[in-house]
Amino acid sequence: MSKSFVFVSCVLGCFCYVTGLTSCKKSVTNDDTNNPNPQDTTVPVVTPQDPSTANTIGFFMDEWSAKSFTPPSFQDGTVPAAAGATVNVDASTIVTKVPPTLFANNANTWMGNFTDATLNTHITNFHPHIIRFPGGSISDIFFWNAAKNVKPADAPDSLLNDQGVKAPGGYWYGKNTESWTCSVDNYYNMLQQTGNKGIITINYGYARYGTSTDPVAAAAHLAADWVRYDNGRTKYWEIGNESNGSWEAGYRIDVSKNKDGQPALITGDLYGRHVKVFVDSMRKAAQQIGKTIYIGATLVEHAPLSWEPTATQTWNTTALPQVNNAVDYYIVHNYYTEYQANWNATSILNTGSSVTKTMFDHVSQAVSSAGASMKPIALTEWNIFSEGSMQMVSSVAGMHAVLVIGELLKNKFGFAARWDLANAWNNGNDMGLFSNGDEPGVQKWNPRPAFYYMYYLQKCLGDRFVNSTVTGNSNIKSYATTFSSGQIGLTLVNTSTTAVDLQTTFKNFNAGSRYYWYSLTSGTDNGEFSRKVIVNGATTSGVAGGPDNYATLKPYSASAANGIKITVPARGVVCMVIDKK
Repeated sequence: MSKSFVFVSCVLGCFCYVTGLTSCKKSVTNDDTNNPNPQDTTVPVVTPQDPSTANTIGFFMDEWSAKSFTPPSFQDGTVPAAAGATVNVDASTIVTKVPPTLFANNANTWMGNFTDATLNTHITNFHPHIIRFPGGSISDIFFWNAAKNVKPADAPDSLLNDQGVKAPGGYWYGKNTESWTCSVDNYYNMLQQTGNKGIITINYGYARYGTSTDPVAAAAHLAADWVRYDNGRTKYWEIGNESNGSWEAGYRIDVSKNKDGQPALITGDLYGRHVKVFVDSMRKAAQQIGKTIYIGATLVEHAPLSWEPTATQTWNTTALPQVNNAVDYYIVHNYYTEYQANWNATSILNTGSSVTKTMFDHVSQAVSSAGASMKPIALTEWNIFSEGSMQMVSSVAGMHAVLVIGELLKNKFGFAARWDLANAWNNGNDMGLFSNGDEPGVQKWNPRPAFYYMYYLQKCLGDRFVNSTVTGNSNIKSYATTFSSGQIGLTLVNTSTTAVDLQTTFKNFNAGSRYYWYSLTSGTDNGEFSRKVIVNGATTSGVAGGPDNYATLKPYSASAANGIKITVPARGVVCMVIDKK
């Protein structure tokens, strides 16, 4: 056979998608599901027009590039003789071009200095496109230009928690070059080595707890200095991390040390007024160095809950009028499942679609109710909170990741960054994509199942999202894309515990002679939360992870002469590409 998978950017435009030539010699399969050989009938393809970029995606689409598929070498796959369900792919209308920024991830300052070749190879192969830094809540106590233990003079020795109890500040320093932590320069080096870009969360908390005469100006100046130092390497910037949260530094301050009359507790209105100061300083810094940056502000992704503090309940209604004309995009976080609840697999998987849609609808309604303008939406942290059965390190977490990205595409989010590259084992309650070296019996930087699911999803994902539907089985979720080179990428998720045989029909597409796929399913360890993933029959010999040869593993393939049929394993995912005529 021919070469391995090759996805490349099209410089002059691939086939008709870019040129818009309706005379292109392509044909379409008959979408009559009663036809046992749907490849027998062909009609001319009508090249669909690209839609306008949704305002919820906006400038994040600037990262888009055309993708091309080259038929790879393969291993023969087994297909079902018949199918009880049908996937219908409609390539006649483009829902949206695919922003590659949906595959972003989070780095943090405690996972080391990114000098390990194994880790960097995995990151390069995975290619998240964007990597967030310096971490979540650490952002609000991070001084990017300070040496170890050299805090600014106006940063107090102690900070208050939400109950007003003092504790040491616990600050982090961007010039700490010790191997256990990540300095700012090592972060930049990692991005350069792995071919990715950054998104940076600046220290907003300092604007609250700083003891200078104008702490907001001091914190904004610190952020602007980072913009200057960055010198255009980073386009996307966030002002604060979960700034409404009672767990964040700056949520409650010691008013006896404050010199600009700020209240003890944060409010959305106060945050919004501060954001405008940050934006002004940071934009001026970008202009001085001749660079363009995009700045985001934090919103709350869910409807107010009775037990939440007032700041959270009123955050969107009070912050949006202030930030509307100042920022470029809105930021939300979501951990999909109930905090620390020991949910089963079905409940977790169901949140992929339900929570994503609810989140989008809530943000849209909040923006509309506030009389603000809709802007790109960035989900800069997401994962699952479920714990107690090793859910976070399981194949179910990988399936959930596929569902979330598919639903983010469907709902037209602009950006998403999963939390995070590495964390801490904590008896299996670990959100890290890689083992951090503290997992019993597992090598440091060993990829977790979610890595493989997202890797193969990206490998088989085209550059334009189109509609698809499933008839005959409600347990199958489908996500379809087209390549600029003409093929169709199709991802199928089986949320049930029974394998499902499917056939595929098309509108405005003519299948070629072959189709290719990767079949991902769970191991047999740890009940429904296996720590292993099996890809086309290959897996790890260790206690957790997947095949070591994931980057060279050949896809399954079959002839399309008798139609496109596929078996989606129980609690499994199939990522496939159907070649064109």
